[in-house]
Amino acid sequence: MRSIWIGTQSGNWREYLREQLRRAGEPRPKMIGINEVSVHKGQRYRIIVSDLVRCRPIWFEGPDRSQASMERFYQWLGPKRCSKIELAVMDMWESFALATAKHVPKAAILYDKFHVVQHLNDALDEVRRSESARLESDDERRFIKGQRYTLLSRRAHLSYRGRRALKLLLAANKRLQVAYLLKESFDQLWSYRTAGGARAFFWDWQQALRWQRLAPYQKFVELVLRHWDGIAAWCRLEQKFSLGFVEGLNNKVRVIQRRAYGLRDEDYLRLKVLTMTLPRL
Repeated sequence: MRSIWIGTQSGNWREYLREQLRRAGEPRPKMIGINEVSVHKGQRYRIIVSDLVRCRPIWFEGPDRSQASMERFYQWLGPKRCSKIELAVMDMWESFALATAKHVPKAAILYDKFHVVQHLNDALDEVRRSESARLESDDERRFIKGQRYTLLSRRAHLSYRGRRALKLLLAANKRLQVAYLLKESFDQLWSYRTAGGARAFFWDWQQALRWQRLAPYQKFVELVLRHWDGIAAWCRLEQKFSLGFVEGLNNKVRVIQRRAYGLRDEDYLRLKVLTMTLPRL
């Protein structure tokens, strides 16, 4: 213990981090979370895979977020350990799903609730922008201007002033009112315990879009239908998992990069990421 700590003080951090990984043991995950993190400018990504049960990152590599890069993780893990994976939680990036289905065909794929809702929020924001562009006078736009946060927030999370501004906005613009109410009601999807109940709810939800001329919402419906099995998997799980832990890791990676001015040494950055949740030696 003492010798390892003295080594770190003298600058031998790399060996210290490797010792941390060695003592943590070989990863044997049953539930994994998959996400990507930007490591350099110019859309350069690395994939970060975490053990959701032990709450620790176990793989941080690339060179990008393609299917081939994702398959490198499963090849590194090996067929025996891959066979133990029961669940893979991810966003709706197709490459992740294709690689997982190829190497872990028996594992359930769950599309993260946060990312599904984020796509719906993007659709609502697109409606807001189109309505602002459609209105001709500043007097008509005044209820919409500066209200992006108000529209995208849950009503329960708004202050008194925020709720008052929201009420005025929805009363002034019928199309935004419909879009906002649909956004709020969509949250009911996550309360169903069976895929059949969730499907019936979503059918009714998309029927409410008829004649509303909300093109971004129609695109969202098509997105959900293409990924339905991975979304409906949420209803069948006794224990709910999300990418919240992985998103938190992404923030920690950015902190590490800022402190080291980008950390150009890729291997050292990988060691820092893989050990950032492990106890000190």
